Amino acid sequence: MKYNYITSGTCSRSIDFELNADGTIGDVVFTGGCHGNLQGIAALVRGMKTEDAIMRLEGIDCRGKGTSCPDQFAKALRAALAKR
Repeated sequence: MKYNYITSGTCSRSIDFELNADGTIGDVVFTGGCHGNLQGIAALVRGMKTEDAIMRLEGIDCRGKGTSCPDQFAKALRAALAKR
C-alpha cells in the first residue's frame, strides 16, 4: 500500500513510501531535504520490518529541532500502521 506523509519541522516537505503486505518497507522517496542522506536512509530501510525501522529512527534530533527527517519517517510509519 502507498502512503504520503507531510512532514513538520524538517527540510524535507513530504515522504512517499510503500508498506508491503508482509510488514516490510518498499520504496521510499523524500521530497526536499538533504538528497544524498535521504537516499541513503531510503536504501537502508527498504526491505526492513516496519517496527524495526521505527525503533531505529524514532527520536533522532536534527540541530535541536526536536525532530529530523528520520524521526518524521518513523512518525509516518506509525501513522500508516494506525490506518491498517
